Amino acid sequence: MNRLARLTLLCTLAVGSVGGAVLTPTEAQACGGTFCDAGTPTPMPVDQTGENILFVRDGDMVEAHIQIQYDGDPEKFGWVIPLTAEPTEIAPGSEPLFANILAASVPTYGFSTQNDSCQAPDAGNNGQGLTGGDPGGTGAAGDDGGGDEGGPEVDVLSQQNVGAFEVTILAAEEASEVGVWLEENDYQNDEAALPILQQYLDEDHVFAAVKLTSGAGVEEIHPIMLRFKSDEACVPLRLTRIAAVDDMQIRTFFLGDSRTVPRNYRHVEVNPLKIDWPNQATNYNEVVTLAVDETSADGRAFVTEYAGPSNVVNQAGIVNPAWNSAAFEDVAATGVIDLLTQQGLWECGEDFDTFEFVCRPTHQLLQPMLDEFLPVPDSIEATEFYQNLSKFEGLIDAEAWDAVEFAAQLQDVVIGPGQHAEDLLNQFSYLTRMYTTISPAEMTEDPFFHENSTLPEVMQLRSATQRRLCNSDSIWTLPDGREVYVPSGASWPDFDVEAPMDAPMASAEFIEEVGPTGAPMRLVDNQEAIDIQLRAYNDGFGWDGTTVPEGSDPGADSDSGCGCRTGGGKTGWLLGLGFVVLGITRRRR
Repeated sequence: MNRLARLTLLCTLAVGSVGGAVLTPTEAQACGGTFCDAGTPTPMPVDQTGENILFVRDGDMVEAHIQIQYDGDPEKFGWVIPLTAEPTEIAPGSEPLFANILAASVPTYGFSTQNDSCQAPDAGNNGQGLTGGDPGGTGAAGDDGGGDEGGPEVDVLSQQNVGAFEVTILAAEEASEVGVWLEENDYQNDEAALPILQQYLDEDHVFAAVKLTSGAGVEEIHPIMLRFKSDEACVPLRLTRIAAVDDMQIRTFFLGDSRTVPRNYRHVEVNPLKIDWPNQATNYNEVVTLAVDETSADGRAFVTEYAGPSNVVNQAGIVNPAWNSAAFEDVAATGVIDLLTQQGLWECGEDFDTFEFVCRPTHQLLQPMLDEFLPVPDSIEATEFYQNLSKFEGLIDAEAWDAVEFAAQLQDVVIGPGQHAEDLLNQFSYLTRMYTTISPAEMTEDPFFHENSTLPEVMQLRSATQRRLCNSDSIWTLPDGREVYVPSGASWPDFDVEAPMDAPMASAEFIEEVGPTGAPMRLVDNQEAIDIQLRAYNDGFGWDGTTVPEGSDPGADSDSGCGCRTGGGKTGWLLGLGFVVLGITRRRR
């Protein structure tokens, strides 16, 4: 079934949705009981279903790159973006840039396993657990896993085609005027949005109205880049709340000279004890939601998932020096595939999923162009057609093929955005990735962000160690050095209900305000309380951090943590992170 519009939000690029609908992203699936061969542990990245925003601050200019996903009727695609200033440039963005940034910065949870060297079963206390412990596993709870009739007083500042989109920049004094313009231009207007649109107008915003060009299909949708004068970036949530769902996921990226942090929202560090380490961290999103909802964060906070050098991003596939759009300007239709192959934009081979021989472009935005300029004739298989265009020369649609226009579109949608993306990665040395979940009632202000060069890096890989004792119980050592005793067969402890706890354990270890310089100001510090609760829990099993069961040798027999190898899709060791977004449904007149 088709999903409704899922479009990314922002605020200095504030992306709004007039009469839009929000869709919950596909739930991530973990690999559960998959057992893998021993060897070097391969931590698995979280699922990254959803849309994303990349901000680039360049002096007094901001670039916002928005990755858009939409699977509905192209006639109903519509989108309104509040902007702090009229854009100086609007251009297609790079899909491979997003793919590579996502892969490089995704939070990754893994573990390795060490087995104690044990004596014979009848020796001493071996196999009986720790004194005072509960080897039966009862000590740990499971963690499953309106417009004026006289016409709109709207000033159309510009209108242009940008790749597959028609983009109109609007200025107005009254939101009702914008509403009338949207109605008259086949956008669905929502009266509930008008007061929020008016807030943006009162703050001297303009709006970008975006829809697909006539005849464009949803498969042609690509990222879009907007560049405008501003000294900060922000995600626009006020307009979003009219159709948002609870705990909507937002993922933002920042390229700059140093680490980016929220200015008017709080920053949260998650309590690692709340993460279900042995069960693929499938509760990650839940823990983040609980952490940002705690008192003093109040639902308006972000966690940092990566902060460090931008050279972790692989530039392969973003652009290729062999790509040359000018070479296509005088090529005959029968020579297109050969030329694409020479430039590395086309490949043939066996599909590893279907084990069938296929031919296809190496860039995901190229196929829609071929469908437009070189459509496959009826009753002919696409692979057969593309393999031998000369054989089917008489069936090629001569009216569809336009070499000059094909070359121009190739430059605009594939090559130009790739070159610009590569330039950005080379120019800006630091990448920050932040994430949050937020509900409509909390969307009372738009989060702004600024850089702070004094903050430490945050690595995306988080690795724990599981030590298996001779009684089959385990001691887990987390990256921060904390140890957790887990009885054999038990799930990761639910510290909210474990005796002798008398209060839930905090999901946020720290809640902070972060300025443009200096260390964060900690509003909440739960570290000591977390440590006390952890000691009480471990004491219930007789584990004080030093006692070792008789016959155990903590330095012996290391082997791999168990996980499963995927390509970073919806299976893996980790929880899938999504980003739900909001769109405007455009009505058919």
